[in-house]
Amino acid sequence: MKVIHSLKSAKTRHKDCRIVRRRGRVYVINKTNPRFKARQG
Repeated sequence: MKVIHSLKSAKTRHKDCRIVRRRGRVYVINKTNPRFKARQG
């Protein structure tokens, strides 16, 4: 899991990436390729 300032670039890296908000933090999750996980905040 990487901490990134801007998740817009992380979202466009793979077609299955999706943005989820949990506990005041924004996450990028990817079921098919978990190495694209990232969070912000």
